[in-house]
Amino acid sequence: MAPGAQLAAARIEQVQAAVGEILQWSGPADQVLSRWFRDHPKLGARDRGVVAEAVYDILRNLRRYRHVGEGGRGSATRRLAILGLAATQGADGLLPALDDVEKEWLQRVSAIDEASLAREIRFSIPDWLSEAIEGEPDSDRLLAALNRAAPLDIRINPMKAERDVILEELRAGVAPSMAEPTPYSPFGIRLQGRPALTRWSRFEDGSIEVQDEGSQLLALLVAPRRGEMVIDFCAGAGGKTLLLGALMRSTGRLYAFDVSQARLARFKPRLARSGLSNVVPVAIANENDVRVKRLARKAHRVLVDAPCSGTGTLRRNPDLKWRQSPESVSELCALQRSILASAARCVAPGGRLVYATCSILQAENEDQVEGFLAAHPEFELLPASGALAGRAGALAMPGPYLKLRPDIHGTDGFFAAVLERRRNPGATTPQAEGGA
Repeated sequence: MAPGAQLAAARIEQVQAAVGEILQWSGPADQVLSRWFRDHPKLGARDRGVVAEAVYDILRNLRRYRHVGEGGRGSATRRLAILGLAATQGADGLLPALDDVEKEWLQRVSAIDEASLAREIRFSIPDWLSEAIEGEPDSDRLLAALNRAAPLDIRINPMKAERDVILEELRAGVAPSMAEPTPYSPFGIRLQGRPALTRWSRFEDGSIEVQDEGSQLLALLVAPRRGEMVIDFCAGAGGKTLLLGALMRSTGRLYAFDVSQARLARFKPRLARSGLSNVVPVAIANENDVRVKRLARKAHRVLVDAPCSGTGTLRRNPDLKWRQSPESVSELCALQRSILASAARCVAPGGRLVYATCSILQAENEDQVEGFLAAHPEFELLPASGALAGRAGALAMPGPYLKLRPDIHGTDGFFAAVLERRRNPGATTPQAEGGA
């Protein structure tokens, strides 16, 4: 076999094996793929890049590829691998590794007019998700944007760096001609490609962090002030926590709650790099933990970036559309209601509660806020446009909520609502340094 044919055959086998592991749905695709790479240490960086690009293309287009591949011969995962590599690397390089039947099949499916396919197949989504977002404006355009790979957003640490300086340094060497300021977040930079940021000194000293622009805007909605008590109720890996702490100029007290010790452990190196001294990571058993109850009506600001379906992040996590279901979304909605109600108890009179998801589903967004307000008349909805006034460029929000979409704003899909606890007569201002 000629060298070109050998390489093409090896590529098909590698992608077939990797995607076969992921399609067992034993865990998130990025974690399964990372484990697969660890089990195949002889693959170089370029090899891993080619395999990863093809695998993620397959996950984005899984339903369409399965549909058009039905008439093929042999292993279904081999046909998926061929389609993924043809889309990302070009079909010509694969031809030496294909037999005549496979070549004819690939030529035939490549000529299919995608516009002739049903919406669910064309955009490669499950029926339930298509139905759930049918009422969104220009939902076809939204689905098309969610099915494209996302750029890489980073943000500066305003305690350590200025955006113009970081932009200049990126353009000078790390990411020439690929770096642009984000249009809405004053802290963000958008990169095309995948430069090796983690080995850059600016990453190592905490001057920059990887964070989608939409996530950065959530911190601006919270708008914490110096000396306040603030709670990031579902801190996760801590990206928003770090920006909140920097906006507070490392004053007051910022609690980072999460139910996962592992996530908080991954947060600690980032916290150390940030230079912040006002962050208190706290592992809680659940949303009704006693340490949460001790902060009742004490916090000036509470952010609830709730566990959700992640449907707004399909550009980065395309496997989520195959791993979620109406049943799992229903379970998440119940958890969101419980978390939001518990977090609301921590908000002081006159204090702000921000509820957010990275979902595009109304059941997790508007429906949750409306249900909460009906059950908690002590809170009122504030327009998100007012909370962001003068802080997010020319971002326009026609309704009361922050609703971000990749096809309109270039961010992941995000939703956020700003709620305020009405002031009670004679209420006193809480002390910023109260304990948990």
